[in-house]
Amino acid sequence: MTASDIIRRYFDAFNAKDTAAMLACLDPEVAHHVNEGEVRIGTEKFAAFCAHMTRSYDETLTDMVVFEAEGGTRAAAEYIVNGTYLQTDEGLPPARGQTYRLPAGSFFTLKDGRISRVVTYYNLADWVRQVA
Repeated sequence: MTASDIIRRYFDAFNAKDTAAMLACLDPEVAHHVNEGEVRIGTEKFAAFCAHMTRSYDETLTDMVVFEAEGGTRAAAEYIVNGTYLQTDEGLPPARGQTYRLPAGSFFTLKDGRISRVVTYYNLADWVRQVA
């Protein structure tokens, strides 16, 4: 399985809202670099992050383009986040079911057929403008 295949499987699981399938793509000691947040190490913290996100946001990713570096240990993806803000997240504007559409990207490191690093970027100011 190529790095691109693993990344696509990861994002297919995201869109299916299947956290267990996402976790199956990850190295147990995955480093999860969240936009505007702290680095979380390990699948337990990743699963907790996913549970929080599911409570506050309903998101689907579209227009996915996956890039793979030569050697298969690095990959990236560019996509559009189509979402609904469900529950107010601490420090952010109040949730009232607002919808948003936001360009985003992720960078990955792969080791032994699993994702060992996930870095996600999006423009938080653009998101705040859309939901305010």
